[in-house]
Amino acid sequence: MRKLGPTLATLARYRRHWSTLLQSTAAKQAPATAPTHLTELTGFGSNPGALRMFTYVPKNLARAPALVVVLHGCTQSAASYDLGAGWSTLAERYGFVLLFPEQTPANNPKTCFNWFLPGDTARGRGEALSIRQMIEKTIGAHGIDRAQVFITGLSAGGAMTAAMLATYPEVFAAGGIIAGLPYGSAANVQQAFEAMFQGRSHSAKEWGDKVRRASRHRGPWPRVSVWHGDLDATVKPVNADGLIAQWRNVHGIDAAPAEDKVDGYPRKVWRCNGVEVVESYTITGMAHGTPLETRTHGGLPGPFLLETGISSSYHIAKFFGLTGEARVSKPVRQTTVHAQLVPDEVEFIPDERVEILDAETDKPKFAAKHEGAIDVMAIITKALTSAGLMKPPA
Repeated sequence: MRKLGPTLATLARYRRHWSTLLQSTAAKQAPATAPTHLTELTGFGSNPGALRMFTYVPKNLARAPALVVVLHGCTQSAASYDLGAGWSTLAERYGFVLLFPEQTPANNPKTCFNWFLPGDTARGRGEALSIRQMIEKTIGAHGIDRAQVFITGLSAGGAMTAAMLATYPEVFAAGGIIAGLPYGSAANVQQAFEAMFQGRSHSAKEWGDKVRRASRHRGPWPRVSVWHGDLDATVKPVNADGLIAQWRNVHGIDAAPAEDKVDGYPRKVWRCNGVEVVESYTITGMAHGTPLETRTHGGLPGPFLLETGISSSYHIAKFFGLTGEARVSKPVRQTTVHAQLVPDEVEFIPDERVEILDAETDKPKFAAKHEGAIDVMAIITKALTSAGLMKPPA
């Protein structure tokens, strides 16, 4: 009990910092027309994570096509992230199918995937299982080549990408993690904030063990592409170092990387038997977001979607092996579609309104056993929910 006060004070401080970062970077856009280029599907399974499912199928589909699963970041939707990152343009160009799981405000007030909750990031449970069910539905519907299933995501979507690669490694050939965190970085809200703003300290083996314990799989392992801005204040770049250490250890790579520059930015790559299995891009001068090069590879700048002169979507697709023969198809006209990049349901809470505890409204939701008793669990539940990092009680 002595530690409860300092813990809640720390949560409040982190929460204020988190809301300020979101508010300053992702101000709402002007009234806009909702994009309709994705198709929503239901009936894909038990859906224990209560997520929504959207797909994009290009007009000129390859035979036995590849599948790319794309996970949006906080305050974003499936459609807005697709338009911003340019994935549907690449799908039309190269003939692969896209799957977009979408978070809901009912699950997380900021529409973040719950990458830090054990119940949502364990094999066979919660949001991870919902995404796995969506993948199986898409494979069956479009004759996907099971050897060409890939996944990528930004921020919370990047951290959930890491969780999917760890919990279902046999499903994915490779993954791309943008401004994400290593699998196993957090198991509660306080650890989540600490991981984001400070990073978590583990040896390479400890990071690797977290992946190995997530399933019974023992290889071969997915290849991994890691992207991070060196000025990211929302998810500190030390998390990219953790991801690299985690997947180098899983792949058993001790050798130093080869280094070069791509579109002016530093890239490191680790090879095993001549195959690029782990790569990392450091986007110098970039804050929190997905790097874009819209002139050549599509996309639309906006909150957490940053024009930098390099397209992470294109280079991740290239790392996946999907940028071979281009198919003749009209590009998705993103410049004429003004997508609302922040869902209407997401409210940005001004800094002065984010106190964890409120004297008038913060009463225990569950009756105390006797008058005057302190319901610690109710207080903690309220703190986590107010932090925007826990599902509200049913």
